[in-house]
Amino acid sequence: MRKKSFLLVLALLLCTSLLFGCTKNTEPVKQDSDKEAQQSSEKVEKSKELVVGMSLDFPPFETTDANGKPTGVGVDMAYDLGKSLGRDIRIENIARSGLIPALQTKKIDMIISSMTITAERQKTIDFSKPYAKGWMALLINKNSPVQDVNDLNVKGRKIAVHKGTIAYNYAQEHLQNAEVLLFDDVNTCMLEVIQGKADAMIYDQITVYDTWKQNPDTTRVNLSPIDDKLNWGVGIRKEDKELTAQVNAFIDDYKQQGGFDKLADKYLSEKKKTFAELGIPFFFD
Repeated sequence: MRKKSFLLVLALLLCTSLLFGCTKNTEPVKQDSDKEAQQSSEKVEKSKELVVGMSLDFPPFETTDANGKPTGVGVDMAYDLGKSLGRDIRIENIARSGLIPALQTKKIDMIISSMTITAERQKTIDFSKPYAKGWMALLINKNSPVQDVNDLNVKGRKIAVHKGTIAYNYAQEHLQNAEVLLFDDVNTCMLEVIQGKADAMIYDQITVYDTWKQNPDTTRVNLSPIDDKLNWGVGIRKEDKELTAQVNAFIDDYKQQGGFDKLADKYLSEKKKTFAELGIPFFFD
């Protein structure tokens, strides 16, 4: 009898030990599982972020406000794209000449920076369908004899151009007799013309128009489009075909819903009216 009682007590103690052992080991497993789930969730959230490269020196398309916050047509478009795709948007301010290298090295996911679609650029990256036309025009020093772009293709003429822009490519190809002055930012180009150090600057119509309005005593303009085949697109890596398709679908829907018209009314209303009165094509026409 004593032997049976002893065996019964021993069995109870063994079961109790096993029970406590299982309870003790279960909790850490649960904690590890919760930690892994949280890390997985954080990775998913991080993967939703789209990093958009912009050169924030091109008002009113891509620029910064008084507090240094990105603002402008391209900025609003980027945020609206993010909403459409259900992804957060982070904007990286990158010099125009560094945008394509940043895209190729995956520092950014796309470029929205009033970038013209060219055959040369398409060798290295893909573009969305066009969302605007980037008409080029001339800002001319008031004392220069230059009247139109053809007058620049003369020995001794000086043209200020922004590095990495289509204006630079145009000058290199079509104005080989002139001296091309290359600068890293558009403000320096403007200053060269204002101070008479350059005969003219080739840039987009709105920037040219605004600079002339602010400096009527030292500059004048020729707003007639220099090239009528300049389309702006969103730059995307060649392998990101799904993202390109999503951006194209967004552009179609955005146009249909009047998104670009709203951006024009918000940032370009006065200029849109003026350009219509002058019979000059507008960016979203």
